Amino acid sequence: MLTRRKMIQGMAAGAGAALGLPFLPEQLLASSSARKETPKRIVFFMQNQGFDPATCIPEGMKRSGSLAKVKLPEPISPLEPYKERLHIINGLHGIHTSPSHSAFFGALGGYRGSDGVPPSAATIDYELSKVLPQTLLPHLCIGMDSIENMKTKPTIATLSASGAGQPIFMHSNPNHLYQMLYGGISTGDIRLQHEARSNLLNQIEKLAASKGRSLPTADQQRYGQFVNGFKDVNGLRDRLDSVADHLRKFAPKVDARYTSPEYETDWHDALLDLGISSLTSGITNTLTIGSGRGEIFGAWKGLGIEQQGHNLGHMAQPGNPIWIKIRQYNSRMLVKIIEALESVPEGSGTMMDHTLIVYTSNNADKQHTSGANWPVMLLGNFDGSFKTGCFTQLDGKRPINSLYATLLHTAGVPCDHFNMNEKLARKFDTTTGPIQELLV
Repeated sequence: MLTRRKMIQGMAAGAGAALGLPFLPEQLLASSSARKETPKRIVFFMQNQGFDPATCIPEGMKRSGSLAKVKLPEPISPLEPYKERLHIINGLHGIHTSPSHSAFFGALGGYRGSDGVPPSAATIDYELSKVLPQTLLPHLCIGMDSIENMKTKPTIATLSASGAGQPIFMHSNPNHLYQMLYGGISTGDIRLQHEARSNLLNQIEKLAASKGRSLPTADQQRYGQFVNGFKDVNGLRDRLDSVADHLRKFAPKVDARYTSPEYETDWHDALLDLGISSLTSGITNTLTIGSGRGEIFGAWKGLGIEQQGHNLGHMAQPGNPIWIKIRQYNSRMLVKIIEALESVPEGSGTMMDHTLIVYTSNNADKQHTSGANWPVMLLGNFDGSFKTGCFTQLDGKRPINSLYATLLHTAGVPCDHFNMNEKLARKFDTTTGPIQELLV
């Protein structure tokens, strides 16, 4: 029989899983009166199974240089029209993260990660969401997988974290995510489900608040976190409802892909649409996309690929028609993000002018990797901060942490090392601060 404490914990965890939110108030909601700052945003796109450098570095390029007169490799060929916005980076390392099948939270955290191991610190996407101009939902994570996995596990936490032992959930069911973001402006069944969930969560919040007073003093602090969790979930819903007229301009159309997906890629595409709408509407400034959800699985039957899961990681990527299809599909997603952001005016330019897209893998260059080489592509210049239209070959002596320190530097929060104490930095990094070769 469940104790009262365990029952409430279970309900709180269920609410968090359903909504994809961590349960600490300062990590959920930002003030709707945003600071008057340059509007910046960032997207992390993490593909599992590794990112072989041969699939992104133009043939014959051995040294740093311009991309203007070279042809992009076939796997990323959809990015050819946007080459002037692209920066390909080779020669970072993540040896200390022990990526192998996946570094899990360590990929964005820059620390040792493994299957089932909780995060040891906040990840870079969450840290950036705190320092970028604040939004209603500072950080949104979406995860793409096989249709079976997305249905049975509509949320999963493997890539992003708000602190040690505090994972952030990825949404994998577009119906649930749509209801969270746009339920208040919907009609029909979506509206009814939204109202039913809202009433339930309001009742749980009141019940939890009143019953918590009878717990022993030692349990009240932990219990209070769960009560605050329900308050924050309900507060987010209320804030989204308060800007309903604005959100109507950006809400994607709900079609058969949501309710009757033929392939998992239907849900992948719907999730991407929701992620893009959360950026263009201003709901969030930080979007993390996990293709394969940070694990060793993943499926793309909608691309005509019958193989799925772990076996994909045992296939060589260069020249492989399967991986060419997957990587081109990803590249088309990146193009879709770019085109959507370019279509929205912002300041003297567009939203894309103030955005950075970071594309890499959660396990460096390949499956069963040592992490000695961790290729990365950047798209956009983050309000003029990063060089574009170029390839940079580094010497393999700076860790992915140094890239994350560079991102914080360009967001206005300089640091010597990201998630590295002095002892680790002396062992795995050759200098401090940002990677100057990447900056304007």
